[in-house]
Amino acid sequence: MTTLMEKAHAGLLTDEIKHVAAKEGASADEIRKCLALGHIVIPKSVNSRSTPVGIGKLMRTKINANIGTSRDYVDIDAEVKKAIIAEKYGADTIMDLSTGGDLDLVRRKIIEAVNIPVGSVPIYQAAGKGIEAMTSDDMFNAVRKHAVDGIDFVTIHAGVNHDSFKRLKNSDRILDVVSRGGALTLSWMKHNYEENPYFGDYDYLLEIAREFELTISLGDGMRPGCINDASDRAKFEEFIQLGELVKRARAAGVQTLVEGPGHVPIDEIGLSVTAMKHLTGNAPLYLLGPLVTDIAPGYDHITAAMGGAVAGMHGADFLCMTTPAEHLALPDEDDIREGTIVTRIAAHAADLTKGGVKEKARAVDREMALARSELDWNKQFRLAIDSEKAKKIHARSKNIETCSMCGELCSIKMMKDVMGKK
Repeated sequence: MTTLMEKAHAGLLTDEIKHVAAKEGASADEIRKCLALGHIVIPKSVNSRSTPVGIGKLMRTKINANIGTSRDYVDIDAEVKKAIIAEKYGADTIMDLSTGGDLDLVRRKIIEAVNIPVGSVPIYQAAGKGIEAMTSDDMFNAVRKHAVDGIDFVTIHAGVNHDSFKRLKNSDRILDVVSRGGALTLSWMKHNYEENPYFGDYDYLLEIAREFELTISLGDGMRPGCINDASDRAKFEEFIQLGELVKRARAAGVQTLVEGPGHVPIDEIGLSVTAMKHLTGNAPLYLLGPLVTDIAPGYDHITAAMGGAVAGMHGADFLCMTTPAEHLALPDEDDIREGTIVTRIAAHAADLTKGGVKEKARAVDREMALARSELDWNKQFRLAIDSEKAKKIHARSKNIETCSMCGELCSIKMMKDVMGKK
């Protein structure tokens, strides 16, 4: 099968490329060129019914919403509802991180419920019977099973290997590994005294990806889990490995994303993003946050949005939504809604600075400024990222022309008289 990346190399403007170009207001041929180089991905597998979404260079910063069961809480209907809520409030993709219950049923229900691309982490299912029972065949069979069901992209922790593990053991980390996929992989390696199959048999993984047009999201199993551990050697050792894996995937015609940290202080975010982009050949960069402080449980959607905006400004392409429940509990529907909205704000803030998209992003802000200058509340609500909340808060005002903060002392209203404007 000729993959989407190979078609782009051949100069073909596929339906997926044309759709993304129309949605982004960008040149289809420029998107084709970037896709051929691996600087843009369009995750859409052969069995998928999702609407194509472009991630990477020249694209609007995208956001992902994580949902899924845990072993303590299994409610398939609730997870499906969370997926629908995330899509409603602006998520560009969904990831099913389920670890409890009938994982096949959860995954299929989520795929059926949304129109946007869906990703997964196959090792969660492969390890369902325990690390001791998991085989390398289980790991690859899980990837294939997810692809058959119509998953568009899969997180694979192929950068977790003996070399990166050695670097980790020589580090001064407080939190060794906070990635579930990374911890599962290292546990399997220690139990079996073997190399990570996703790394050792990476070519076989690429064969499966080619067969199903599956986009590989190279997971950051060594991502720092606290500010103390940010930007250490273990993190960058893994990114050197991921850069080599990206190169091999591109040679095989397989689209790849690269995932990144994690917990990073604001002054190190630019360094991290620039280095990750350089080491991975400008692959689309998918970040969780980064969270800029460790001391705000209950507000980590805000700490992540702060880091996400800065990371996006420096070139991050794809932000994973963080909710108020991060580090505390399985998120509920309200957490998903709030996390999605806050991450959209961060993504838009980044887009105001990014080449190729800032003109379009700033045009929206200009429209909002004009609506405010005209005290046009309906237009302001239409332009607001969360129009429902804006309407609800404004409804508390007694004067519908202004707001209850200023009332008759509204500076905009007064200046209309001063400037002779109507």
